[in-house]
Amino acid sequence: MSLSLQDVQRIAHLARIRVDEAEAAGYQAQLNGIFGLIEEMQAVDTLGVAPMSHAQDLSQRLRADEISEPDRRAAFQAVAPQVENGLYLVPKVIE
Repeated sequence: MSLSLQDVQRIAHLARIRVDEAEAAGYQAQLNGIFGLIEEMQAVDTLGVAPMSHAQDLSQRLRADEISEPDRRAAFQAVAPQVENGLYLVPKVIE
Protein backbone atom coordinates (compact mmCIF):
# COMPACT_ATOMS: atom_id res chain seq x y z
CA MET A 1 0.00 0.00 0.00
CA SER A 2 1.31 3.42 -0.85
CA LEU A 3 -0.19 6.82 -0.33
CA SER A 4 -0.50 9.46 -3.01
CA LEU A 5 0.15 13.13 -2.38
CA GLN A 6 -3.62 13.71 -2.37
CA ASP A 7 -4.04 11.00 0.32
CA VAL A 8 -1.49 12.74 2.55
CA GLN A 9 -3.20 16.09 2.06
CA ARG A 10 -6.59 14.55 2.83
CA ILE A 11 -5.26 12.94 6.01
CA ALA A 12 -3.75 16.26 7.05
CA HIS A 13 -7.08 17.98 6.39
CA LEU A 14 -8.98 15.39 8.46
CA ALA A 15 -6.46 15.80 11.29
CA ARG A 16 -6.78 19.60 11.00
CA ILE A 17 -3.03 19.93 10.34
CA ARG A 18 -1.80 22.62 7.96
CA VAL A 19 0.68 21.03 5.54
CA ASP A 20 2.18 22.72 2.49
CA GLU A 21 3.24 20.90 -0.71
CA ALA A 22 6.89 20.39 0.32
CA GLU A 23 5.96 19.00 3.73
CA ALA A 24 3.29 16.76 2.19
CA ALA A 25 5.87 15.23 -0.16
CA GLY A 26 8.20 14.54 2.78
CA TYR A 27 5.39 13.00 4.83
CA GLN A 28 4.36 10.91 1.82
CA ALA A 29 7.86 9.42 1.60
CA GLN A 30 7.99 8.75 5.34
CA LEU A 31 4.52 7.16 5.47
CA ASN A 32 5.20 5.01 2.41
CA GLY A 33 8.43 3.86 4.07
CA ILE A 34 6.48 2.86 7.19
CA PHE A 35 3.89 1.00 5.09
CA GLY A 36 6.72 -0.78 3.25
CA LEU A 37 8.19 -1.93 6.57
CA ILE A 38 4.78 -3.17 7.69
CA GLU A 39 4.41 -5.18 4.47
CA GLU A 40 7.84 -6.75 5.05
CA MET A 41 6.91 -7.68 8.60
CA GLN A 42 3.58 -9.18 7.49
CA ALA A 43 5.43 -11.31 4.90
CA VAL A 44 7.38 -13.14 7.64
CA ASP A 45 6.02 -16.59 8.45
CA THR A 46 5.20 -16.59 12.17
CA LEU A 47 3.22 -19.82 12.22
CA GLY A 48 4.24 -21.84 15.25
CA VAL A 49 5.93 -18.94 17.05
CA ALA A 50 4.61 -18.59 20.57
CA PRO A 51 3.75 -15.07 21.80
CA MET A 52 6.26 -13.61 24.24
CA SER A 53 5.85 -10.99 26.94
CA HIS A 54 9.41 -9.76 26.42
CA ALA A 55 12.01 -10.06 23.68
CA GLN A 56 14.46 -11.65 26.12
CA ASP A 57 13.79 -14.59 28.39
CA LEU A 58 13.62 -12.70 31.66
CA SER A 59 11.73 -13.36 34.85
CA GLN A 60 10.39 -10.66 37.11
CA ARG A 61 11.67 -10.34 40.60
CA LEU A 62 8.75 -10.80 42.94
CA ARG A 63 8.46 -9.59 46.48
CA ALA A 64 6.36 -10.96 49.26
CA ASP A 65 2.91 -9.42 49.51
CA GLU A 66 3.24 -7.99 52.99
CA ILE A 67 1.81 -4.89 54.66
CA SER A 68 4.55 -2.31 54.95
CA GLU A 69 2.61 0.78 56.08
CA PRO A 70 0.52 1.17 59.22
CA ASP A 71 -3.22 1.79 58.95
CA ARG A 72 -3.62 5.57 59.37
CA ARG A 73 -7.20 5.82 58.13
CA ALA A 74 -8.58 7.03 61.45
CA ALA A 75 -5.90 9.72 61.73
CA PHE A 76 -6.58 11.00 58.20
CA GLN A 77 -10.33 11.02 58.70
CA ALA A 78 -9.98 12.83 62.02
CA VAL A 79 -8.63 15.90 60.23
CA ALA A 80 -11.04 15.74 57.27
CA PRO A 81 -13.74 18.45 57.09
CA GLN A 82 -16.64 15.98 56.72
CA VAL A 83 -16.74 12.21 57.12
CA GLU A 84 -19.70 9.87 57.24
CA ASN A 85 -19.58 6.07 57.70
CA GLY A 86 -15.87 6.01 56.89
CA LEU A 87 -16.29 8.01 53.65
CA TYR A 88 -15.09 11.52 52.86
CA LEU A 89 -17.92 13.92 52.02
CA VAL A 90 -17.17 16.43 49.28
CA PRO A 91 -19.28 19.19 47.71
CA LYS A 92 -21.24 18.36 44.59
CA VAL A 93 -19.41 19.77 41.56
CA ILE A 94 -21.61 18.51 38.68
CA GLU A 95 -25.26 19.44 38.54
